[in-house]
Amino acid sequence: MTTDQRPWTAFYGPAVRKDIDAPRYPTLGDMVAAVAHQYAAKTAFTCCLPNGMNGSLSFAQADEMSDALAVYLREVCGLAQGDRVALQAPNGLSYPVAAFAVLKAGCILVNVNPLYTAEEMARVFADAEPKALIVVDMFADKVREATKGHPIPNIIVTQVAEFLPAAPRGIVRLVQRHWDRSLPPVDFPHIRLPAAIAAGRRARASVAVEEYRAQLTPDDVAVLQYTGGTTGVAKAAMLTHRNLLVNMEQTMEMIEGVEPGAEVALTALPLYHIFAFTVNLMGFWWLGARNVLIPNPRPLSNLKRAFENYRITWMSGVNTLFNGLAQELWFRDTPPRHLKFASAGGMALQTAVAERWVEVTGKPVLEGYGMTETSPVLTFNPLNRVRPGSIGIPVPGTDLRCVDDEGREVALGEPGELAARGPQVMAGFWRRPEETAKVMRDGWLLTGDIGVRDADGYFRIVDRKKDMIIVSGFKVYPNEVEDCIALHPGVAEVGVIGVPDGATGEAVEAHVVLRDPALSAEELRNHCKAHLTAYKVPKRVVVRDALPRSNVGKILRKDIRAEALAGKG
Repeated sequence: MTTDQRPWTAFYGPAVRKDIDAPRYPTLGDMVAAVAHQYAAKTAFTCCLPNGMNGSLSFAQADEMSDALAVYLREVCGLAQGDRVALQAPNGLSYPVAAFAVLKAGCILVNVNPLYTAEEMARVFADAEPKALIVVDMFADKVREATKGHPIPNIIVTQVAEFLPAAPRGIVRLVQRHWDRSLPPVDFPHIRLPAAIAAGRRARASVAVEEYRAQLTPDDVAVLQYTGGTTGVAKAAMLTHRNLLVNMEQTMEMIEGVEPGAEVALTALPLYHIFAFTVNLMGFWWLGARNVLIPNPRPLSNLKRAFENYRITWMSGVNTLFNGLAQELWFRDTPPRHLKFASAGGMALQTAVAERWVEVTGKPVLEGYGMTETSPVLTFNPLNRVRPGSIGIPVPGTDLRCVDDEGREVALGEPGELAARGPQVMAGFWRRPEETAKVMRDGWLLTGDIGVRDADGYFRIVDRKKDMIIVSGFKVYPNEVEDCIALHPGVAEVGVIGVPDGATGEAVEAHVVLRDPALSAEELRNHCKAHLTAYKVPKRVVVRDALPRSNVGKILRKDIRAEALAGKG
């Protein structure tokens, strides 16, 4: 590709390669082992609980424990290369040990949201057919029901406070068992994670862990990552070792100013979420960073001790996390002094939120864009070249264009569906060739998002194609209306949807959580009238106590719309 075809490369930093296609390591397991050797004695992970109790693992410890667990999976459980292992755990010290072990064993990791219902778990287990499950005990009550029709022969149970020192681990267990009553009985055959690691250590003398991945190639599947995706059907993106390793390098090179061996990253996003998995887990392991893991970021006061006790230099989040933190009195009073920048993804970063964050911290939020099917990062705002309201420029080796319904590229400045091509694009959907064919066209992935590109190569998202509202034939993008409403100082959060309307086909409806309880719906509509053309102004404003969110804090328009249509909004 020439500079004319990729004009955005002019904005790359001096150390950023123009093209990245081949990863530096053949597999993720090889990368984990090599980095552990380099940073052996340094602290790799710290699990920080809301009261400040904590525990840590060094790079060497995480490496040795994951080696032992890999041996357990292969030698004791009898798993083979390519077998699936489901991992269902929140952020904690057991997550990286388990994830690294699966990858070192040459198996395929299946990330499962711990908050899934038994029915949702059952669908994943039926589709992925895992030979082993590593699950946190807090949600063990769902396992028996979820595995009724498709039993999993090997189940390993872990706990939130796994590998913390004995005293805090005991306190957490007492609180869970007697105060929260959040520990259901584990009434199915299983082994505890420390016992599985111990068994792997005993068997390790006769095997070489490296042999488990000797036959793997960069194009073998490493992770099955479930997503509603661009077509709305729950399915698994097949992410290869190449996809994830290259995307990790693409993203880390774009994030200028990071120092190998010196960063402290705050991970509040769940590691089973693809952005946190690729960037926080893999990327900051690769950089030799200390990763401060937050098991549950809600309420936001759960993050207070982490910011107080650790020299946080980098964090990732979604719009709602940054919005919430910037409104917390304790955070505003003592913002993190060592923070270099934060990165946002998962949903549009509202301009008002980005400005408020800079006002509080003095540091920018670097907005990027991606999706599960692209491992996930496609674009990023370069540090010191941030354009507000933009998702930035494509990361090295990535092509992005805006196309019409026939797949033809639209003119610069015109909205069109974003189509992506690059080494981070998935191999396809697991066992769903028809679904793959719906989104893959001549090597390009259709994202389902509407975007606009300027002459320099910066992109901005207009909205999700399926969320677009048609008012009397005019297109209304909810992001634009939400951005306008969020600028009002009396608004804390907002979600905009389209609802059926007899006169205009659809009408714009805004659901808001107020910061100022005296603010009226009419005042908000007048605010919108001052900034938006008439057909974009919400016909109705609904004041709510809270808005429905995903597990990573993303406001769910589909749920708002379902509630509105059911008369609950």
